Amino acid sequence: MSRRFCDRLAATAARLSTWLGDMGDFWVFGYGSLIWRPGFAHLETRRARLFGYRRSLCVYSFVHRGTRERPGLVLGLDRGGSCVGVAFRVDGAAREEVIGYLREREQVTSVYLEKTLTARLETGQTVEAVAYVADRAHEQYAGALSETEAATVVQGAVGQSGRNEEYLASTVEHLHKLGIRDHWLEGVAKQVAHL
Repeated sequence: MSRRFCDRLAATAARLSTWLGDMGDFWVFGYGSLIWRPGFAHLETRRARLFGYRRSLCVYSFVHRGTRERPGLVLGLDRGGSCVGVAFRVDGAAREEVIGYLREREQVTSVYLEKTLTARLETGQTVEAVAYVADRAHEQYAGALSETEAATVVQGAVGQSGRNEEYLASTVEHLHKLGIRDHWLEGVAKQVAHL
């Protein structure tokens, strides 16, 4: 065999080995606090875009960033548009542990629907990713609020995970660090700062 053929064979074997190793892995799409505090081990992080859903402060928070008496607002994926966020590749062997963790974190009041959605990575590759979408039929669904309405709800709300203003500011800050602009969310943050 020629040296060139052996090199090609070795390269093909390496690609096949990588592909087979990745078969059990899965992806998780983060669009809010998962970006800056995933809380689970992952093998790779990629900027990604999800089509058909947008990032929105559309969920009243009764636990993490507010209470039932004084709700805050947290992010959800809501129908329409697209959302740039982060996709985390997770070792398939950790699937049960990571999904369990995500359900405990995201499903406290069952306001999110766990879905597997197609995301396009920054490389152009498409992957199926676990994502949490706001349930529009749930009592905590806030719907489409104006920047002013959202800022008024966020201002002063506090829950088990801290102040709602900190959640918003941290999300905007981490989106900026990744080069992701969300003009509506930035507008809400500016209004909160001036209340």
